[in-house]
Amino acid sequence: MAFEGLSEKLQETFKDLRGKGTVSEKDLDAAMREVKLALLEADVNFKVVKSFVATVKEKALGADVMNSLTPGQQVIKIVRDELVDMMGGLNSKLTYSPSGFTVYMLVGLQGTGKTTTAGKLAAYLKTQGKKPMLCACDVYRPAAIDQLEVVGKAVNVPVFTKRETSDPQVIAEAGLKEAQRIGCNVLIVDTAGRLQIDEALMEELKVLKKSVRPHEILLVVDALTGQDAVNIAGGFNEALGVDGIIMTKMDGDSRGGAALSVKSVTGKPIKFMGTGEKYDALEPFHPDRIASRILGMGDVMSLIEQAEQAFDEKEAKALEEKLRKNRFDLDDFLEQLRQVNKMGGLGKMLEMMPGLSAADKKKIDLDEANRDFARMEAIILSMTKAERADPSILNASRRKRIAAGCGQTVTQVNQLIKRYDEMKKMMKQFANPNKLRKNRLFRGLF
Repeated sequence: MAFEGLSEKLQETFKDLRGKGTVSEKDLDAAMREVKLALLEADVNFKVVKSFVATVKEKALGADVMNSLTPGQQVIKIVRDELVDMMGGLNSKLTYSPSGFTVYMLVGLQGTGKTTTAGKLAAYLKTQGKKPMLCACDVYRPAAIDQLEVVGKAVNVPVFTKRETSDPQVIAEAGLKEAQRIGCNVLIVDTAGRLQIDEALMEELKVLKKSVRPHEILLVVDALTGQDAVNIAGGFNEALGVDGIIMTKMDGDSRGGAALSVKSVTGKPIKFMGTGEKYDALEPFHPDRIASRILGMGDVMSLIEQAEQAFDEKEAKALEEKLRKNRFDLDDFLEQLRQVNKMGGLGKMLEMMPGLSAADKKKIDLDEANRDFARMEAIILSMTKAERADPSILNASRRKRIAAGCGQTVTQVNQLIKRYDEMKKMMKQFANPNKLRKNRLFRGLF
């Protein structure tokens, strides 16, 4: 989980401070010492840490804070605000060309996930009403073009290739014309990986930039490389001039130092972060929401947005009708469980839920929760259509047959029916169409 180590240490540091009626300079010094160590352990740039701690301490020692009724809470608020500022302040959104046709060029080292990220970006743009095309300009890595074609097929986006030439400029120019011809309004140029110190290959990017005039150059960096990612970003920006950063593999980086440092060091904002292998696992980077997650304040806005994406208007109307007629069955129950997976699974949701500390989240066995979901799905799918539609007919012999059919125990079948009954009672609270629409977020939480 992203920032897990940092989040746990900071929350532990502020646990005592939060409840204090008065905060002395000695208390503040002790807290800032722990904050400094936590940030350094998270691989945040030393100069960034030094500046951060100094700024927080200066603001926290102000009379308005130390003499307030809740000085501990005020200090935590200052830390949150400075974390937001460190990561760039407000969300830096992807911009589009005013001409109506936009070109994005993805650059970076080898192995950072540029090709997969190109597909994720295309999938994201489709949710924004855009019509993207991918352009295969990686002419050096074996099977890079084939991989992009596979990615394009997976996200249902056209891919432009020109295998008869090894000149990225020729390919990109032809791809630009083809995208415009078939009615696409975004071209995503996937370039070959290269070191920022390789002058010949960096010159190739400069030629490509001059040729297709990308609206934005997006640098794809691997979060797991830590401070190397910051140095790489600085090198590419100096040589090419990047407009934003896509930080990949954030789900595998429990430290998060690169994400916290890169804006302060390079001046370039993180625009997206990759949070998984699936093509919908690309999130806009919101510094304020990330800061809240780190400090255990949750991220309700992102949770709501993911629920909105998983929400289907037709399905909701059908569910409303079933609830009004008391016909909520096991097929509907299974669909609600699958909604949780659409939102990234239980782990993703816990990361954004307010009120749960990092320590509390660690106590939850996510692997067991995922296995539990798989068991429930297997049990329901082992039932006949009639049994799923009317669970009241599930007598002892039927339950024994279902358990044998899916490799589970009768006890587990009974537990599933109990959960279904509990959820059915809960869903009755939302039988009113207006209430259901207002509370559609909760459809995926049970």
